[in-house]
Amino acid sequence: IYAYAAIKTGVPFANGAPNLTVDIPAIVELAKEHGIAVSGKDFKTGQTLMKTILAPGLHARALGVKGWFSSNILGNRDGYVLDHPENFKTKEVSKLSVLDEIFRPESNPELYGDMYHKVRINYYPPHGDNKESWDNIDIFGWLGYQMQIKINFLCRDSILAAPLVLDLALFTDLAQRAGMSGIQEWLSFYYKSPQTAEGLAPEHDIFKQLMKLQNTLRHMMGEDLITHLGLDYYQELVDTL
Repeated sequence: IYAYAAIKTGVPFANGAPNLTVDIPAIVELAKEHGIAVSGKDFKTGQTLMKTILAPGLHARALGVKGWFSSNILGNRDGYVLDHPENFKTKEVSKLSVLDEIFRPESNPELYGDMYHKVRINYYPPHGDNKESWDNIDIFGWLGYQMQIKINFLCRDSILAAPLVLDLALFTDLAQRAGMSGIQEWLSFYYKSPQTAEGLAPEHDIFKQLMKLQNTLRHMMGEDLITHLGLDYYQELVDTL
């Protein structure tokens, strides 16, 4: 209802929660009709931020993953609500989808086809607004040699999320003023489960997301896009020969 009211009154909408607020086709169509920019969902802050930083590196170096176990401990209202299985379902979906999209096990079955991925959220009142995440990652390298990575991330969601809210307010307003209505897929950088057009798979690799964000802004400004081809270096070499 809030999203509908925002769109009808001309206000862009960025969904920072794991719910399906603007994933409804009718809402997306309404946004396009009214020239409203929308994006979402679920701000990428703690544990999932770590996954989208680390997983692309493992994939780039062709390091296999047998298992990835993730546990979260938090003590605020968010932790209390998510401690109940029926409330955790949408959050679990957004957290689990990240690794599949990055590793693409269907294309890399030998490296990621048998990966076991589990996510847990535990309510622990003494932590208050602070959050702690534990990740155990079982990986393997050349000749199938098994190794492990352990991550203990102690953070505060509000500190990690506040800059995202400010950026999204600025960029969403910019998009709308530039006439970019409907789903703003270029803002995927900020979300666990990026909203995309129908039939388009979301991009979860944070480095590719950042490149897309930067290139969209450069395109809007009429600047050359970032390619990292390094042609200047090659041309300098040719000129010296």
